[in-house]
Amino acid sequence: MNLAFLASHGGSAARQLVTTCQRGELAATPAALVSNNSRSPALAWAQAAGLQTAHLSSARYPDPDELDAAILAFLVGAGADTLVLSGYMREIGPRVLTHFSGRLLNIHPSLLPRHGGRGMYGDRVHESVLAAGDSESGATVHLVTAGIDEGPVLAQARVPVQPGDTLDSLKARVQAIEGDLMLRAVQGLAAQGALSPT
Repeated sequence: MNLAFLASHGGSAARQLVTTCQRGELAATPAALVSNNSRSPALAWAQAAGLQTAHLSSARYPDPDELDAAILAFLVGAGADTLVLSGYMREIGPRVLTHFSGRLLNIHPSLLPRHGGRGMYGDRVHESVLAAGDSESGATVHLVTAGIDEGPVLAQARVPVQPGDTLDSLKARVQAIEGDLMLRAVQGLAAQGALSPT
C-alpha cells in the first residue's frame, strides 16, 4: 500500500499514519502529500519526513477540472494507490474520486450519518452535536464517494458528551481518538488488499 494524503492545515491524522509506517507498525509506504494551502504545516512536516509534496489549489488552477487533473497526475506520479483525507477542506474532483474509488478515506468528527453532509465540518460539527443535546459523539472513517459524508463506514469510535461540555472540550475528546481510528481503518483496508489477487 502506497499512501498519499490531502491536507489543508496540520494533517494530524496523516502525520500519525506516517509515523506509524516509519516505526514499522503499518505495512504501507507514505508516498506523497498535497495541500491546497501553501502555508499548511502539513507541507513542512511531510517534506521533512521525505514525502513528495505539492501545493495545488484554485489559485494556480482556477478551473476545477484542471485542478482535479493536476492533483491526480501528481498522486499517480508519486505511485499512490490509497488516498487519505486529513482535514482537507475542499471537495474531491471526479477524476480523483474515480481513480481512487474504494481506496479513498476520510475521517469525520461525528457518528455519521448524524451531523454530516454539506456545510458540516470542523467546529460546526461539534456545535451541532451540542445543540442537539446528544449524549455521545465520536468519529467516523468512511470511504469517500460523490455524496458528502455518504460513503460506506469503515470504522467508528464513540466518546461521551459530558455535562458542561464546550465546543473546545468536546472537540479535544473527539480529536484524541481520531488518529487511532484512522490507523485501524487503514490497517483493515491493507488487510483486504493483501487478500486480493494482484
